Amino acid sequence: MIWFTEYQTENVGLTIKAKEVKRIKSKYQEIVVLDSYEFGKVLVLDGLIQTTERDEFMYHEMLAHPAMIQHPEPKKVLVIGGGDGGTIREVLKHPSVEEAHLCEIDEEVIFVAEKYFPTISSKLRDPKVKIFIEDGNEFLEERKNYYDVIIMDSSDPVGASEVLFQKEFYEKVKNSLKQNGIMVAQTESPFLQEEYFKKAVNEIKKVFKNVGVYVGFVPTYPAGMWSYTLASDSDDILNTNNIEKLKGLDTRYINEDIYKALFNIPEFVKEMIR
Repeated sequence: MIWFTEYQTENVGLTIKAKEVKRIKSKYQEIVVLDSYEFGKVLVLDGLIQTTERDEFMYHEMLAHPAMIQHPEPKKVLVIGGGDGGTIREVLKHPSVEEAHLCEIDEEVIFVAEKYFPTISSKLRDPKVKIFIEDGNEFLEERKNYYDVIIMDSSDPVGASEVLFQKEFYEKVKNSLKQNGIMVAQTESPFLQEEYFKKAVNEIKKVFKNVGVYVGFVPTYPAGMWSYTLASDSDDILNTNNIEKLKGLDTRYINEDIYKALFNIPEFVKEMIR
């Protein structure tokens, strides 16, 4: 039994009581699986919590569904990062999907997710899913005008992931989208990671004509408040009028009320990105 602390800033941390289940040193990072008393199993990469069994649906639903709903008919979808499989699981809830590609640089994350997080990784071997063990930055250079929706399920913008939060990368994303395709990215905590948040949103704004920021709760993420940024050259992405597409989806977090008010964000967040 241990007390594990994730240091979210120099001055703030989240501490949970857990048992260590597995520790792996992959080619890219240290992977730890914890069995916690409050959050179930917890996936930790290089000391940072990525997902937990208890609150993962809050993140994965909010990351995946708005972009999928806003697109008129998403058939080809790419998830960059997200080796735990939660975003792929949510994407496949949309019947229009014909191909769901997952580009994950670290294959060990997928192996760990399939062994220890079966409810999250349950759709990784679905016939519609194709997994690419590649660097997302290089992967996009090979695919132009191909995807309807690209979902950035990346880790924090430090180390190798830093490039995934820069204008040059978002330009590659745009080139890989079909005309009026949609991108969505997780863009960190507006409360405890203000500079990361502002930089990511501003870099996206340099590339796409229309950008919408929304927020949601994820208790184990810094401050419990998380942001997502939707972007496209389509003028329709900021109109939350596709509510019929949400009906019938098997969700536990996003609902019709949240969707209709998706881009209603707190004033202090608006001020950051003006």
